Amino acid sequence: MKRMLKPAAIICMAMLAACAGKQPAQKPVLAQSDFQMEFVGKKTDLYTLTNKNGMEVYVTNFGARIVAIMVPDKDGKMQDAVIGFSNIKDYTTQASDFGSSVGRYANRINQGQITLDGVTYQLPQNNFGHCLHGGCTLEPEPMGWQNLPYEVESVTENSIVLVMNSADGEAGFPGNVVAKTTYTLTDDNSIDIKWTATTDKKTVINQTNHSYFNLNGDHSIPVTNHVLTLNADYYTPCDSTYMTTGEILPVAGTPMDFTKGKEIGKEIDNYAFEQLKNGNGYDHNWVLNTKGDETKCAAKLYSPITGIYVKVYTNEPGIQFYSGNFLDGTGTGKQGQKMEQRTGCCLETQKFPDSPNKADLPGWYSAVLEPGQTYYSHCVYQFGVE
Repeated sequence: MKRMLKPAAIICMAMLAACAGKQPAQKPVLAQSDFQMEFVGKKTDLYTLTNKNGMEVYVTNFGARIVAIMVPDKDGKMQDAVIGFSNIKDYTTQASDFGSSVGRYANRINQGQITLDGVTYQLPQNNFGHCLHGGCTLEPEPMGWQNLPYEVESVTENSIVLVMNSADGEAGFPGNVVAKTTYTLTDDNSIDIKWTATTDKKTVINQTNHSYFNLNGDHSIPVTNHVLTLNADYYTPCDSTYMTTGEILPVAGTPMDFTKGKEIGKEIDNYAFEQLKNGNGYDHNWVLNTKGDETKCAAKLYSPITGIYVKVYTNEPGIQFYSGNFLDGTGTGKQGQKMEQRTGCCLETQKFPDSPNKADLPGWYSAVLEPGQTYYSHCVYQFGVE
């Protein structure tokens, strides 16, 4: 026998259903004044890039970072595609890498050591004895350029060029390096990112963007519902200290296989698979099938809630997929939510982790930059709906 619901209960259920299906605009309330301060003797600010479609990208010169990305969802409502803070104070006090241009070397270098022409350089050991995202020695934690203000070289309606001058010996790295990050918002709703750098002494460099994507509109909903596709048949496994072992292994038949697209959360807690246990989830480098061909899609991330997707194109050989495993609720995001575990994920185009110590292995790539050469790395995040 079916139990009949009372009218009040029916109304209540209808209201709950309406609320569950509602996707309000998630435009962050960002005041330029909240991003203006002096930090280590340099001024920080907030800049807004726009295109003809009304898309907006908010950038601060602190860490050359993306603060917010406003893109239309399947209903035409603007949604913020990345998590992060609403003021510069939080970025400068919480040592976060949200949205930043990481350098001088993104990802890990084994035991913080590199050897160039027979000379060994000791870098900061800030992550299980390894150097992670190293490039500056700013207290309280030696990290990279994401913790420093860049100089603003130029700004237009849809583009900004940011410059970092890094001294020889800074954080142990050799060479005076001049590095530029260029963000361009195109009319096909792409964020085109170019990194270039020169040096006066042989060094290593590996830059990337560290945006934490959440395409759900509501950033309190974890990204485990996102469908991820990686154009990669192989990955580089890591040990329990998150350092790559030097192997290149096939993804087929493992939870690392995203070649056909699957929900991030489908196998993320399968800690019987050693790599997921070692990484506390996904925090690995995939070997891209694209092999530097920027016309081929390297990765795609899609939210079934908003219909928003982002496709990734790059000239780099690898991409680090990080599923926000160590987000712990510290800090309050732009929507007033706590940044809990897996409320954001990263797709970082890159040379393979620890390339300076493994470049002689088959399939690995050099990250060495010589005087007279120009480092060039390119990443495109193209947004759309389906």
